[in-house]
Amino acid sequence: MDPLTGPFTERPRPRPRVGRMEEIPPPVPLREEAPQPPQTWGEIGLPHRFVEDLILKMLYRRGAMTGDGLADALNLPFWSLDTELLGYQQRRIVEVRGTGMHGRRGYLFDLTGEGRQRVREVLPAIPYVGPAPVPMAVYSEWMDRQALRKVRVGAAEVARGFADLVVDPTLIRKLGPAINAGRSIFLHGDAGNGKTAMAERIARAYPGDVFIPRAILVGGQVIQLFDPSVHETVDPEPPRSESELLRPAPLYDPRFVRIRRPMVTVGGELTLDQLELRWDASLGVFRAPPQLKAVGGVFLVDDFGRQQVRPRDLLNRWMIPLDRGIDHLSLPNGQVVQVPFDCLVIFATNLNPRDLVEEAFFRRIRYKVRVENPTASQYREIFRQACVRKNVPYDEAAVQFIEEHYYRERDIEPRACHPGDLVSDLCDLADYMGLRPTLDRLLLQPACETYFGADLASRPSGRENNSDGI
Repeated sequence: MDPLTGPFTERPRPRPRVGRMEEIPPPVPLREEAPQPPQTWGEIGLPHRFVEDLILKMLYRRGAMTGDGLADALNLPFWSLDTELLGYQQRRIVEVRGTGMHGRRGYLFDLTGEGRQRVREVLPAIPYVGPAPVPMAVYSEWMDRQALRKVRVGAAEVARGFADLVVDPTLIRKLGPAINAGRSIFLHGDAGNGKTAMAERIARAYPGDVFIPRAILVGGQVIQLFDPSVHETVDPEPPRSESELLRPAPLYDPRFVRIRRPMVTVGGELTLDQLELRWDASLGVFRAPPQLKAVGGVFLVDDFGRQQVRPRDLLNRWMIPLDRGIDHLSLPNGQVVQVPFDCLVIFATNLNPRDLVEEAFFRRIRYKVRVENPTASQYREIFRQACVRKNVPYDEAAVQFIEEHYYRERDIEPRACHPGDLVSDLCDLADYMGLRPTLDRLLLQPACETYFGADLASRPSGRENNSDGI
């Protein structure tokens, strides 16, 4: 017996009203393959009981809604909801508060008193209220279609991705094959030379967009995958008006979101438990771990070796995913779920790689690339670009002054982040003094003194995530 609807669920289930489907205009094809809006219950792929519960909980949470409004909130076609709504009306769990145009799509549906009581009794046990998820099998199948291993990234794409950075061509030639193959990369070298900025440009090098579901259903549990703080949407559909005479058909299954290939970063705060499903009691869903959010894109483990977990334990956790392209996550009932691990993993560190992991583990990271300090000519170009961004007149003599009095006299190694940091600090000083920012000694020398520090042999920067170059 269903705890939400009681004995009423012991009824013969009506056939879907096929006539309703004929009202749906055919979807407009996209430029590339896309998950098409479902036309049958089989294409929706969800248990009827799950959808029934979603309808009642959505009405309980939001109050009276039109048929079209309910369909939009659940990201399901109205024909898939109407049969259930008719049954609920017959059992006086749902009532119609008003009628409008467009037939039953314009009806205003609401819970009756009995319906509200039934939802209150079971809502704590099944709290999820939101867009309908897609089954795990559908998600896995769709991500396989968009897998990185099926995307070719040539020299031209990589060059475009790195176009705004000053990068040694030799370094790009080393990275190119790894990017094209979607293999793991170990970026190492001194702090401040743009390893994080490089990882961001690697993500840019991959062409095309991907479709991911807002949420996934597996083992009766909902995993929230789409994260607006991580995923950048592409061509979002315009908001729909309830007054439209003809509501346009969606371009693709509205349970999916079209995003740019993601770039997900974790840093020194990473712990092993953050790589597992995490329960969010307020929403009644499991939050997807960062590596699952990165599927189809780039997953950066920044400051590798400085996490609260040992590097060996971290690599042990990812040994099978790195080798086989799949990950395993556990549900509270003990069920182990297999999910895609289709992302290019980048480990970035300023520590000695040989001090972090054993040879057997290090071997599993296929490409090891060292990021060197900029050459003198590269440093000048990075400095010039930093001045352009801040609207500061570039002066070659100012760069020579920095090289002589700081890098040589104080034995400081130049880093790619230094020019951007120095120009930014100089602009801060000029603004404080009410002066126009220039590379005049009046501003440049105190900026260098405070940046490098009178007693420091070198100044590692915390701004490695800037885009000043390499």
